[in-house]
Amino acid sequence: MAFKLQVVFDCRDPSSLSKFYAEALHYKLQDPPAGYTSWESWLKAQGIPEDEWNSASAIVDPEGKGPRVYFQQMDTPKLGKNRLHIDINASAGMRVPLDERKIQVDKEVERLVGLGATKHRELDEGRGEYCVIMLDPEKNEFCVQ
Repeated sequence: MAFKLQVVFDCRDPSSLSKFYAEALHYKLQDPPAGYTSWESWLKAQGIPEDEWNSASAIVDPEGKGPRVYFQQMDTPKLGKNRLHIDINASAGMRVPLDERKIQVDKEVERLVGLGATKHRELDEGRGEYCVIMLDPEKNEFCVQ
């Protein structure tokens, strides 16, 4: 039996980055625990100081199919290229012509730029594949294909 998977991002601003990826992945912010109307009310009830409220955040697939994505605050800066990244599969894949896939990917890239991402570069290796390498608001790489 396979294990459930959670993806974890070390980041400076969990609240902002979780909101970005919730929009990017069509996820939602994780609901607060049962009995609480907001995370703020839960944090207050737990006695967590207000200056620690942005130490973590999480998003979930509203359909319950994809992994939970957890964002934890870290003070260490990002030093280089990610060792792991996510791919957002925005196109219909190899079953449609390359020109149509490029249109699908480029449309999603425009949406993500509007959310705060940066287009880094296109990867078109001439084998019928097309991918755009992006940077999230904290400069972590991810791909749209």
